[in-house]
Amino acid sequence: MKDAVYLVQTDTTAGFLSENPLSLAKAKKRDPKQPFLICVDKLDKLKKLARVPKNFKKRVRRAKKSTIIYPNKRAIRVVLDKNHSRFLKRFDFIYSSSANKNNCSFDIQYAKNHSDIIVWSKEGFFEGKASCIYKIGKKKIFRLR
Repeated sequence: MKDAVYLVQTDTTAGFLSENPLSLAKAKKRDPKQPFLICVDKLDKLKKLARVPKNFKKRVRRAKKSTIIYPNKRAIRVVLDKNHSRFLKRFDFIYSSSANKNNCSFDIQYAKNHSDIIVWSKEGFFEGKASCIYKIGKKKIFRLR
């Protein structure tokens, strides 16, 4: 199950999730060297993956639908959405990406064909607004998207 690619409706858009980034790169048909976003369901799990600079601890704690790139170059997102967070509880962390071919818009048929396990929700699958991306250093923060 470590190589499985899940199709899940995240809090922002339909997404591919996997514990193995190579499986995710294959499903997305993109370069495996390009890093993926990491999703966790709790701030405690975030502490194991990255150190939050003191100046930004409050901001990270309160961030909603935001991805933050930490000084160790990891892009991590703490998911506060109840439905998506319930799925993430099973994992320490999981790699995530939108459920589409690289640089293309969402296609439900493509997503179903390239996922191993489909996690249905009552909302169905939809492409929503992507999360904001911030890059933090020791003293400064930059908005990338």
